[in-house]
Amino acid sequence: MKEDIKQLREENTFLRNEVERLKDELIRLVSRNLDLSERLEYDVELRRRTEVAREIMEARVERQRNADLQDDGQLMALIEILVEKDRPHLRPDFGPTDLADMLGVSMTRLYQLFRHQTIHRTPEAYIDNLRTLAALRLLREKPNYTIAVIAEEAGFSNVRTLQRRIQDAIGMSPVDYRLMLTRDL
Repeated sequence: MKEDIKQLREENTFLRNEVERLKDELIRLVSRNLDLSERLEYDVELRRRTEVAREIMEARVERQRNADLQDDGQLMALIEILVEKDRPHLRPDFGPTDLADMLGVSMTRLYQLFRHQTIHRTPEAYIDNLRTLAALRLLREKPNYTIAVIAEEAGFSNVRTLQRRIQDAIGMSPVDYRLMLTRDL
């Protein structure tokens, strides 16, 4: 019996030591995992930042290439391509400064471009015209949209501005234009 107790004590001591060793190993592994997680997060963040920096650099290179275009016709064609592709005029906050930034030209150059290429039309008038055309298209294609939704979708900051622009462009209100379209069907 004494022999059994002695053996049990030895086993107990061995197991306690083994538990302590396993605790230490677990702490080491958890520590290692935390370190690896931090490194992984750092790598992911570094890759994201690198990608953002690459996109910024590519945009700067593209803008510089655009700024080098001296020919007004080429710049106007570029405006048309960018407007058709990105449709920035549908954002109410898009203005001439954004257009100049998009092209990579100064405001002075932008106004000169419009003065020479559009019979003294301004960038503001150009953007308003794009929004008006978008609103007229929506009035035709989306008869279930309210005038407020059309104003928002076309990039106007409010319904009243939309109404004025449509009135100036076609000589009737958006509601009258819509009625005319439905009457002709």
